[in-house]
Amino acid sequence: MSHYTTAQRLFSPERLWPTSLPEWIDVPEDPDPDEVLDLLDDQYAKAILRQTRDTALSAKEISTACDISVSTVYRRTERLVDCGLLAERRIAQSDGTHHSTYEARLDEVTVSLTDDGFEVTIDEKPTGDLADRFTDMWEGL
Repeated sequence: MSHYTTAQRLFSPERLWPTSLPEWIDVPEDPDPDEVLDLLDDQYAKAILRQTRDTALSAKEISTACDISVSTVYRRTERLVDCGLLAERRIAQSDGTHHSTYEARLDEVTVSLTDDGFEVTIDEKPTGDLADRFTDMWEGL
């Protein structure tokens, strides 16, 4: 529970400038190879990755561009984010709510056959614009 006064809450930087500090959702280090392969074989997941390759889109924008229901977009984006194939960026709104945009994270996927089964390596591409990446790097120091 926060211990801010009403004035501090009303005039906090987050409330006055809510869209200035987007939040990127962390992804796992080692994705499940079976889940990644299942997603890469899924027509909706592939469409979402293709559509978000060069630009971040909201679920509604993805739904329109890919002709997929919004509920299906949310189910697939959740799985894609969990596997590290898609970046989710939550953007706060002035009314206290937020919305998310999604952008493909993968540049290349390599599947290797090992003694233990399959191993999946994902080469990531930078997501977000340069200013956001710089801010994320700076805040991580």
